Amino acid sequence: MAWADVPLPAPAPAPAAGAPVPAVGRGWPVGLRPPVLRGWEPPATAYGPGHRGVDLAAPAGSPVRAVAPGRVLFAGRVAGRGVVSVELAGTDLRTTYEPVRASVRKGEEVGPGDVVGTVEPAGSHCGTATCVHWGLLRGAAYLDPLSLLPPWLLGRGPSRLLPVPAS
Repeated sequence: MAWADVPLPAPAPAPAAGAPVPAVGRGWPVGLRPPVLRGWEPPATAYGPGHRGVDLAAPAGSPVRAVAPGRVLFAGRVAGRGVVSVELAGTDLRTTYEPVRASVRKGEEVGPGDVVGTVEPAGSHCGTATCVHWGLLRGAAYLDPLSLLPPWLLGRGPSRLLPVPAS
């Protein structure tokens, strides 16, 4: 039997775009808790208007970090902007960061908090401010990248320690 005659296993079905996003993020891509200059605004249709990520304030030259462990899918230029895309380990998700001068290469493994590049001084779509556009995709569907972060990183209230009941 030739290799061409060996049947391939059927691919596992991809979760729907509405499937929950696991909070696998371990830190922000830039800074400790950067201001969100523009939030995620999902488009009504595939080609409709919207904002397919979040814009995080960051000065030019700031390190851009992987939010979770994964493998670099792309590190290069797209339409004149530096872009880094990371496939998140153990998920069907990938994050994108731009405009970023990449310090990683395609295929490289990264850990949470590893520097993947630096904020470029030009190419931002944030007007006079420099920012990083952080995106999240599942297949071709754009998702809110903030959903990767656990609530304590989003500042949604303080952690509370509860008493341990006596046994």
